[in-house]
Amino acid sequence: MSANLFASPAIPAEISDPVNARILAVSEDRITGFVEEPFATIAAAAAIDEGVIIERLQAMLTAGVVRRIRQTLMATNLAPGALVAWRVAPDKLDSAFNYMVKEDPFSGHVVIRSTDADTPGSVYRLWTTLKVPQGFSMQRHCEFLAAAVGAETFRIMPAKRLFALGVGHVRRRGMEPGSRSEEPGRVLDMNIVELSPLEWRVLTSLKREFTVDEITPNPWRGRAEDAGLPLDEFIRIAHSLSEREVIGRFSTFLEHVKPSSTGERVTRYNALFHWRVPPGREIEAGKEIGRHHILTHAYWREGGPEFANVNVMAVAHGTDKQLVLEHKAAIDRHLDEAGIPISYTNVFWGGRSEIKPSEISPVEYQAWANRVGLSTEIEMRQRGIGQRETGQRETAQREMGQR
Repeated sequence: MSANLFASPAIPAEISDPVNARILAVSEDRITGFVEEPFATIAAAAAIDEGVIIERLQAMLTAGVVRRIRQTLMATNLAPGALVAWRVAPDKLDSAFNYMVKEDPFSGHVVIRSTDADTPGSVYRLWTTLKVPQGFSMQRHCEFLAAAVGAETFRIMPAKRLFALGVGHVRRRGMEPGSRSEEPGRVLDMNIVELSPLEWRVLTSLKREFTVDEITPNPWRGRAEDAGLPLDEFIRIAHSLSEREVIGRFSTFLEHVKPSSTGERVTRYNALFHWRVPPGREIEAGKEIGRHHILTHAYWREGGPEFANVNVMAVAHGTDKQLVLEHKAAIDRHLDEAGIPISYTNVFWGGRSEIKPSEISPVEYQAWANRVGLSTEIEMRQRGIGQRETGQRETAQREMGQR
């Protein structure tokens, strides 16, 4: 009898599969901080056996439905960051996009955006998120990138406060416009935390994307070995980093816009909302905007005259453009009901996009700067951070080589 008769059916990898949908509703953005057994934690929250969780995540990662699985960081607390809008001539737009994606490890989200009408800022088509590690100049970095891609100008918009952060695309499917929490959005300050060389070693190991083979029980054992540390010491430092709010969440990231092999899309429209509220009321407005469940991000950012002096921004995703606009209208109505006037608003729609984690290590930045010929003014050299981290890394490598 043929062995194929006993072969198990293919493991479903599509998000429309009900078991996968239950898993993703938890695993996208519900596992906050550092947990020692992330897959068991997902299993408990989803009420599904851990073996099934592991099997399904392995299948979805292999199929490319899940783009990456990793421990995220609160990068805004580790490296100064900003949203950057670039004005690039139309004939250079695609090449500039490709450069940001392939050549700049410190640019994360790279998106070509457009507006439905000719509005302030609509000539800024290329948008990126940028993290520049401690001790280096964001202005100089952007000037270097502008020269490399032929950008005419750029606008750096650091976040002054954060009001909402959570992906959860599967969880947001079918959400009604106006769905919001009873409590105001949480206000997070953008405070930079300095880490020791040992903490950087653990953090560097923690944040690396998981391979399919690493989706197993007790996944941190191998990472501790990579860092040259006993498992209990690695776990202790990871918990400490989590308590200091350096750790974000353990997350599975879906392919946002590109269709899967069967043509299924997680989402189709990526909207960046802009509002101008009265100066001095940015935090109040952000807390009200941050109530709305549809939003994945909400920030106080200063758009400046290039963007009609908007000062609060947020991001929402959806598969239907009109429904996304209805969510936006519900937020506008809520602000009006809360007595917060909107003197200007706009929507920038995402088109071509790529998302990758931004590198945040000072040592990696210096290595990149040396490679591309970017001269740097390095405060960290004066503090000795780079040399200490490099020395710690070399020591760990020697110790690993002796084992």
